[in-house]
Amino acid sequence: MKAFFALVMLFAMTAPAQQATTAAQAPNGNTSYIDENGTAHVTRVIPIPEDLSPEAKKSMSRRESDAAKPEDLAMRRKMTDQWQNHAGEVSRKAYPVNLTNETIAGVPVRVMTPLSGMVTDRVLINLHGGGFDSDSGSLTESIPMANLTHMKVIAVLYRLAPEHPHPAAVEDAVAVYKEVLKKYRPEHIGVYGTSAGAILTSELAVRLKQLKLPLPGALGVFSGLGDLSRGSDSMAMYALNGLSGHLDLPSEQHDLSYLKTADKRDPVVSPLFADLHGMPPALFITSGRDLLLSGTSILHRAFLRAGNDAELIVFEGLPHAFWNDVNLPETKETYGYMSEFFTKKLGLKAVATQTSSR
Repeated sequence: MKAFFALVMLFAMTAPAQQATTAAQAPNGNTSYIDENGTAHVTRVIPIPEDLSPEAKKSMSRRESDAAKPEDLAMRRKMTDQWQNHAGEVSRKAYPVNLTNETIAGVPVRVMTPLSGMVTDRVLINLHGGGFDSDSGSLTESIPMANLTHMKVIAVLYRLAPEHPHPAAVEDAVAVYKEVLKKYRPEHIGVYGTSAGAILTSELAVRLKQLKLPLPGALGVFSGLGDLSRGSDSMAMYALNGLSGHLDLPSEQHDLSYLKTADKRDPVVSPLFADLHGMPPALFITSGRDLLLSGTSILHRAFLRAGNDAELIVFEGLPHAFWNDVNLPETKETYGYMSEFFTKKLGLKAVATQTSSR
């Protein structure tokens, strides 16, 4: 199930079928050639980082074929749903919460609440990951946060591409946020997401500013980016699972079905081109082998340049959205940073204590 542990790739893999590299064919030395355009042609032999936990080292040592595996969207959604439901059960055993399915402003949502001691005047809104075309996070991203912060978490099941391209997801997020504003003060609302959900979080903040609506009290941009108009250094180096698995050449990476005909430099599509002054405090989290490492750090710097309160945490040697694996000690550490950030920035006096059953 490791293929479904991380979030769905932001770019569709369209390369023809190929044979996986064998041990005999794998490079065993380091080479580096820089051509006249500055493009690097390199091979590197990279050991597993010593700083990782034994659990993370074991996870990172699993072999994954580097052959292209074109994937039918319907099958990917089916498999991702199966993984998300199973992983959600695992998360719920480690971080017990109540779970209900509801509708807010006509948008389906999942609502997670702590078993006891809920903070009733604060709320978190989760915008799940999944490449904008599937749901690989509404449970795994929300359950631990409800448990640790003692806040209600509303996971928005926004409309998915390609059936509903941009701005459908942003519109659904705005609709839910406006309804939540009727019950909560804006400074008591936190919004966060991973991968596609991290992108959507910053897109939502820009759209709310355009609509002159009060901004939330805090944002969580967990492995995202703010510029959908171009690739990045980390996307040229890392696949979904870091240094393992298939990696398209930058020239072979295709546009998101999420965008269709949308202007890639529209500020609500790519917040890097927006006026980011006055954004809420934001926490950015990524990792050393994350394909969105560059995108996350670039957007973080843009927040800083605009004078915002913005913090960046980078984990050593781990792949994209590693925190979806609840069994890693690094995941527990990540949840701690996330929950502490929202607890403090939303004005609570003390950080909630962990109630995990692990």
